[in-house]
Amino acid sequence: MKKLFAVVVLVVSILGLTNTAFSQKIGYINTEELIGAMPEAATATTQLQDYQTALQQQYTDLNSELQEKDSAFVRDSAKLSSATKELRRSALIELYQKLQGFQQATQQKLQEKQQELLMPIRNKALETIKVVGKENAYTYVLDQNAVIVGPPGDDILPLVKKKLNIKDKEAPKAPAAKPKP
Repeated sequence: MKKLFAVVVLVVSILGLTNTAFSQKIGYINTEELIGAMPEAATATTQLQDYQTALQQQYTDLNSELQEKDSAFVRDSAKLSSATKELRRSALIELYQKLQGFQQATQQKLQEKQQELLMPIRNKALETIKVVGKENAYTYVLDQNAVIVGPPGDDILPLVKKKLNIKDKEAPKAPAAKPKP
């Protein structure tokens, strides 16, 4: 009797685990496509480009200053005393180093600004994905860009876009064929 009970428990356990394994609902989404479709992303991209343009202008101004001072040094170096030459040469080297440091700092500032602008958008997208996954009883929602091989699943991008009120852009229609005379 104990053996029969143990076998029944084992069979029920196996069937329960098998049923659980097959009842998992898997969804996929391309988060980069979703974020790119969000209106906030276009605004962030514009702000980032404006910031980059401002930094580039500062770099250009600093570089122009260096070129002007270098040209003046080359032009006037024959007339200058050795002490004055050395002072101007040191100033040029200092300005050149400042320009290099500015270029490196610009890259870091640009990355920080990008992070600052895109993080809230990414968080909003991820939270919406979680809500849609829960509402539609998905056990797993995977990013298409991170999965090379996986079990079959649903593309939930349209569901998430709907939740965020993002309308798909219609493809431009081909011009109608002109009748031949």
